[in-house]
Amino acid sequence: MFTNQTISFIGAGNMGEAMIKGILVQGLVEPEQILASEPRPSRRVELEERYGIRTTDDNRTATREANILVLSIKPQVLPKVMREINLDLDPNALVLSIIAGARIGMMTKGLRHASIVRSMPNTPGQFGVGMTVWTSTPHVSDEQRLQAQSILQALGKEIWMDDEHYLDMATALSGTGPAYVFLFIESLVDAGVHLGFARHVAEDLVLQTIEGSVKVVQELKRHPATLRNMVTSPGGTSASAIYELDKGGFRTILSKAVFAAYRRSVELGESSENAFTEEIS
Repeated sequence: MFTNQTISFIGAGNMGEAMIKGILVQGLVEPEQILASEPRPSRRVELEERYGIRTTDDNRTATREANILVLSIKPQVLPKVMREINLDLDPNALVLSIIAGARIGMMTKGLRHASIVRSMPNTPGQFGVGMTVWTSTPHVSDEQRLQAQSILQALGKEIWMDDEHYLDMATALSGTGPAYVFLFIESLVDAGVHLGFARHVAEDLVLQTIEGSVKVVQELKRHPATLRNMVTSPGGTSASAIYELDKGGFRTILSKAVFAAYRRSVELGESSENAFTEEIS
């Protein structure tokens, strides 16, 4: 699938490196088939020594060599990078973006290119246990879709959607989701400390409980409400705790938080697109 092909990365931060690592672990390509463009010399040396890949400080060089071009840069520098590389991009190349808020229409115009995959990974992808939602333009061939799928699986699980608007939803649910979970963990640990546990003990209790609970949902494949009822005895401790959570609007406030993240994702996408349109007009 990747024979004699070069996968170039523009930007090799945490998520870019996670993809590089996953690609090599899965044996999709040889290290010399990966070329990463990074401005910092120390970072280039680090990547070369750690993975045996090739590096450059020139985005245009990385673009010219690319059969698959992965864009893993900050959203605010995307317009500048697109102007820099759009004349060097092979018409047959696949562009795979993991840039939050960067819409396909904007990238198509900025890169003057049609074969684009837009994806929304999340931070657990750094450890190969992430969730990525992605979509592609009609110009992406079947082979290129398989290539994109294989690369995104380097970050964990992936789901392809047939409409780009699902990416904003994914940003609110799975993309921002780790923040909700981290806050939940923090709150439970703090509650444990308030009860009297040492913080490191509370952390162990909470993390193992959450990991185990996720495993129960995955293995039993039952609705979470069913599982919750299984561990909630009438008049028991769980019933008392859930009563307080419901009284405090736990479900409602969480739903509102997700919708707030969704609205913000839409706003950021529109803002980026408007800024880019004004810049090129």
